[in-house]
Amino acid sequence: MVDWRCLFYELRTEKTTMTVTRRNFLASSAAASVALAAPAVHGADKNKTLRTALIGSGWWGMNILRTGIEAGGLDVVALCDVDRRHLDKSATEVEQLTGKTPKKYRDYRDLLDKEKPEIAIVGTPDHWHPLITIAAVNAGAHVYVEKPICHTIKEGRAMVNAARANERVVQVGTHRRASPHNIWGMNFLREGRLGKIGMVRAFVHSGGGPGQPTPNEDPPEELDWDMWCGPAPLRPYSRAIHPRGFRQFLDYANGTLGDWGIHWMDQILWWTEEKYPKNVSSMGGRFITQDSTDAPDTQVVQFDFDSFTAVWEHRRYAANNAEKHPLGVYFYGTEGTLHIGWRNDGTTFYPRSGSQPTINEPPQLHKPDEQNIPELWADFLKCIETGQRPICDIEIGYRSTNMSLLGMLSQKLGRSVRWDGEQEVIANDPEANKLLSRDYRSPWKYPEV
Repeated sequence: MVDWRCLFYELRTEKTTMTVTRRNFLASSAAASVALAAPAVHGADKNKTLRTALIGSGWWGMNILRTGIEAGGLDVVALCDVDRRHLDKSATEVEQLTGKTPKKYRDYRDLLDKEKPEIAIVGTPDHWHPLITIAAVNAGAHVYVEKPICHTIKEGRAMVNAARANERVVQVGTHRRASPHNIWGMNFLREGRLGKIGMVRAFVHSGGGPGQPTPNEDPPEELDWDMWCGPAPLRPYSRAIHPRGFRQFLDYANGTLGDWGIHWMDQILWWTEEKYPKNVSSMGGRFITQDSTDAPDTQVVQFDFDSFTAVWEHRRYAANNAEKHPLGVYFYGTEGTLHIGWRNDGTTFYPRSGSQPTINEPPQLHKPDEQNIPELWADFLKCIETGQRPICDIEIGYRSTNMSLLGMLSQKLGRSVRWDGEQEVIANDPEANKLLSRDYRSPWKYPEV
């Protein structure tokens, strides 16, 4: 296991060479993700606490806010949630942690207008990320937004444009870019120790069986279901959707590929010099699942790049006791195979030659939920202070999200698509281009690109 307190290593790219220690780990992570410094956003007074608001105060939003509170330098002025059960519970916890009672809001627009936060954490379901992030940066806040950044591709472009126009720092919650074992793996690849890489395979294999439908019902009195649905279709309330089930409902998210897939798509784009795939083809469907969800329970997507092919695969049944790793990404090179995983396996190099030893870099993760939010949050605060682009900058998150969205777009069409990443259109395919955006439910307006 590598001791990050004393480790020095060199990270080389075409543009920069750095020596990295635990002390400057966060700064060097920006180089590791090829996120170069941007013009100054604004200088921050180190003695000043930043007015902070959490929008979406459920499970993962509170994971982020707790990290921020523990790191210090925040004045948590407000929380926002359309479910009063989440809102009251999180407000009580914040008061216990800080000694101060945050104001509570149901509508993020009221919060932004009245509280004028300097930092907004967006921990809502996926379909709300674009409108809230854009409104927050327009109101002058820096934003930490959860992945995936958007539900459709043009929403993501509007988010990038808004962040740049307002010169705000927007960090995306792809915290694996700050995980020590992931950084170790990227350094291994960039040193050329895997040789020439021709194929990458990303995957998630989970357990479970067919399941059964969950009946619709009246929403709890504490929940504003109309506001929860927001710009997305208003469908009957079901406990299968909220809380925490929305990721498998395509009105509000993009299934396993949109949820888990973005983490591993992000690892692929972190490694390669190419910014996007040229061709995308998806196959799969609902072959086993019989519950109320509508996302694919089985999906295989091929992404063709100029210099390699990447494959995504998932299934939501049968688990995987036959293979060594249940999830992650394999890089296949002329010198062997590198697997980047998560909590049980870290990063492992399997050499082509049997005479060479297997090398493993164990994970170094935080409780709860086995994550590296503290490292990512520290980078976020540093970039607010210095004006650098964060290691999970909004444009990086946009490209990684796009890979997942293009896979889902191909799945919905039932055929492959050719992606022009410079023009951000699907070449010569009007039908497919219609799926780059979607109609919003009135009175919400789709963000302008």
